[in-house]
Amino acid sequence: MTAPNTPPVVSRREWLAAIDTLRVREKAHTREGDAIAAARRRLPMTEVDPSTPLVGGDGEVPLIDVFEGRTQLFVSYHMWHDGHRAADQCEGCTFFTGQVRELSYLHQRDVTFAVFCQGPFEESDRYRRFMGWEMPWYSVPAESHERLVAGRHFGMKAAYLRDGDRVFETYWTTGRGVEPMAPSYGILDMTVHGRQETWEDSPPGWPQPYETRGQQFRKNGRPTAQWARITAGHDDNLHGTPSRTGGSGCCP
Repeated sequence: MTAPNTPPVVSRREWLAAIDTLRVREKAHTREGDAIAAARRRLPMTEVDPSTPLVGGDGEVPLIDVFEGRTQLFVSYHMWHDGHRAADQCEGCTFFTGQVRELSYLHQRDVTFAVFCQGPFEESDRYRRFMGWEMPWYSVPAESHERLVAGRHFGMKAAYLRDGDRVFETYWTTGRGVEPMAPSYGILDMTVHGRQETWEDSPPGWPQPYETRGQQFRKNGRPTAQWARITAGHDDNLHGTPSRTGGSGCCP
């Protein structure tokens, strides 16, 4: 295997000067991000039926109860492949959902985090337990899809506000808009080889083995997070029927 290319070697003084030059652009990027967030806080909102049913560990609950008494709710809409094993579930949704672990800082700011899964509760909740996740988890029954998803698709993230007995959707995003949920990407962006994905603007000879239709969440064809648990001996059969092969690769 050919070793990847590396950056040129310079003196520490030259290196620090190059970083100082880049830092100007980084600070401008940060300030622009702050300005976009300020605009996001000034968006209008739209009302959502607070009685919209969801299914949790204790059975059916209305949307307003998912707030757990807080005034804000952030929801990760998790795609699901009915009847498939854990290894065949959406790598993209798993990548983003699975990196939200410590919720106390959100709770401190009056925000509840929850996952709304497309699949049946018993099957998808077993996947949650297979992955070792502890966040609040709900299934979205078919009757609630239009009220919550409304022509969009699972894989999106959405924010809600509760005002007394009324609920409003204040923001939603999908695609690369969900990247704040994945600190792994932020860390990789600070490394010399970046995310190692084919779309990146990297110098010639940099390693870029990962395409972006689900392959970026797999190693040697196997889903990265799920396979670590399978090799540790965890049963990935969520339903008791034979596994299919392939998988969808990622959220749309």
